[in-house]
Amino acid sequence: MPTSVLLSVKPEFARAIFAGTKTYEFRRALFISPDVARIVVYASSPLQRVIGDFRVDRILSMSPKDLWLATHHGAGITQDYFKSYFRGRSIGHAIEVHEPRRFSRSRRLTEHYGLLRPPQSFCYLD
Repeated sequence: MPTSVLLSVKPEFARAIFAGTKTYEFRRALFISPDVARIVVYASSPLQRVIGDFRVDRILSMSPKDLWLATHHGAGITQDYFKSYFRGRSIGHAIEVHEPRRFSRSRRLTEHYGLLRPPQSFCYLD
């Protein structure tokens, strides 16, 4: 059964996702469930709001070097930032963004999702 994940994302990267300039969201660690079909985006501090969602079609998992080669065109970050983020990791993950949808009004975690605080990285919603 398809499930949704709430993902904490830095505000500048969240804005880039919904502007269409960032088509991959990178992660050092990834959720275990293979049934994740939708990502709900929580823009972290200072915004601290859920601002939209997107559909997951594909997740790439490979060495950071190969991951950059496969995704740099839609990374939305510099190669230096990418290298720093994945430093010391043998595997990196890229969630391909499909059909990003920015909500007309941002949402608070407590009111819409019953969460008292944001996840460090992610949490399952379903």
